[in-house]
Amino acid sequence: MGINIKGEIERVNGKELSYSEFVERYMEKNKPVVLTGLMDPWRAHTDWVTLHSQPNFQFFSTHFGASKVQVADCDTREFTDQKREEMLVSDFIARCLHLEEASAVQCNSETCASNGASVSVPYLKDWHFVKEYPEYVAYDTPRFFCDDWINLYLDNFRIHIDSDAQQPNEEICCSDYRFVYIGVKGSWTPLHADVFRSYSWSSNVCGKKRWLFLDPSQCHLIFDRNMKNCVYNIFDEVSNSKFPGFSKAIWLECTQDAGEIIFVPSGWYHQVHNLEDTISINHNWFNAYNLSWWNLLLRDYNEAKEYIEDIKDICDDFEGLCQRNLAANTGMNFYDFFTFMSYFTLANLVLLRYINRRYVSTTGSSSTIAQHLSMNLGCLRKIVSEMKHVRALEGNHNCVVDIIKAFEDPRFSKLCMHVGRTYVMVHEQSHLASDFESTTMSDLVDFNDSKSYTSQIYTPEDLIKFIDNVVAEEEPSALRVA
Repeated sequence: MGINIKGEIERVNGKELSYSEFVERYMEKNKPVVLTGLMDPWRAHTDWVTLHSQPNFQFFSTHFGASKVQVADCDTREFTDQKREEMLVSDFIARCLHLEEASAVQCNSETCASNGASVSVPYLKDWHFVKEYPEYVAYDTPRFFCDDWINLYLDNFRIHIDSDAQQPNEEICCSDYRFVYIGVKGSWTPLHADVFRSYSWSSNVCGKKRWLFLDPSQCHLIFDRNMKNCVYNIFDEVSNSKFPGFSKAIWLECTQDAGEIIFVPSGWYHQVHNLEDTISINHNWFNAYNLSWWNLLLRDYNEAKEYIEDIKDICDDFEGLCQRNLAANTGMNFYDFFTFMSYFTLANLVLLRYINRRYVSTTGSSSTIAQHLSMNLGCLRKIVSEMKHVRALEGNHNCVVDIIKAFEDPRFSKLCMHVGRTYVMVHEQSHLASDFESTTMSDLVDFNDSKSYTSQIYTPEDLIKFIDNVVAEEEPSALRVA
């Protein structure tokens, strides 16, 4: 029985779309869209693609051949994903070229298979290209996707540091969520939703992909009766007894061509097939509009806690063990997430006070950015209140953020400047750009001005009080936080 496909993804010329329109029509509504016209000036188009619109394998082998990357074997399943191995880019390219030769031989002998019958299909995935080659600017992130909190944060801080297991050799591997993918025709990615239920954007530098999407409201249909295991490949014969709702799922389909970017909303399950040899650039990202993925972290915590409940009475630090397991399974734990939330709360408050006081008599440009910062703070406060409600970090005795020390930390200063430049850019307020090019933290913050900036943050309650204290010091018309 085939799957039920009843719709396609909307296509829009990105050059004719404003940022506010993108937010209103797609980000807020959590709706996928294909954007065209945004990739023309990219260096990747020149260097990475041949004159015949094929991946320039030789360029990658010559310039980046010594990089170690993860390569999936698309023909071999391992748990919920494809089996992977680490190899050099040059070895991956050699495997791709061998696959093409094998396919050509089989075609000539009239036993043509799509990619050769005996050679597995390789797919280079999750290559942290930006972190590995920061001087080589292959592309510019389209402004629709620049309000990217996770990658801005990871450019300055680590999301999780386990003092019991330092991992110096994995500095790049856990450093960001910006990836390059290279796949031959026939390579594919199994059904999944993205890490942290983040948004993602995926651009085809060359080649063509087929996407199948499932709205989050129907995601229960692709899980087994216990809601633990998800369908691996929607084109397999899926057991009705194991996945009783699968046949009821209604899928959206999209064919993505070279030069097109697809916006993948939060929580949408998708399966992707490369219809041609393809190079793509992918970012996972989130911001105030989809911080609700915190519920996924909470669910994973409850599952991790339930799994080891039987050793609670004999464990000296049961909660610490739960948090370590959560970080290992999900990529961050409550402490990591709250630290992240605290730094972004502080950055948004600093920038909002600065904007309001510097442009107190103006409207329009500065107020647009101020409204965005206020919206961010409302969303942050809401999630922190939820953390308080479920007693996350209860009993924590470690300081998460020392406000004064943060102001003295060049990493936090850099984060503030990046966030400020981001909102100047996405709201097209270029005349404000100089404010975040040469400004220092002492320009942003009057250290003698506010008693609010003398606190230390330990718990969600502390962060809520901190937000409310700063709000109380501002004019009601200048700062409104729900």
